[in-house]
Amino acid sequence: MLDAEGRPASPKSRLAAALLAWFLGFLGIHRFYVGKVGTGILMIVTLGGLGIWVLIDFIIILLGSFKDKEERYLANW
Repeated sequence: MLDAEGRPASPKSRLAAALLAWFLGFLGIHRFYVGKVGTGILMIVTLGGLGIWVLIDFIIILLGSFKDKEERYLANW
């Protein structure tokens, strides 16, 4: 599956990832959702990089540049 720009698109929802990042980002739940378990655990340990890492992830998700474990973009809302 490809997104509007011809990049490989993930079957995961960008809206779901954005909501998870907004409400539970400090626990890295949005990273577990896309299959990035290692960085999800790291976010739990650092509490989302004290909020900075979560904010950056949230912005990247909204812009459509966030990738899942298999390097596919979360393009579909």
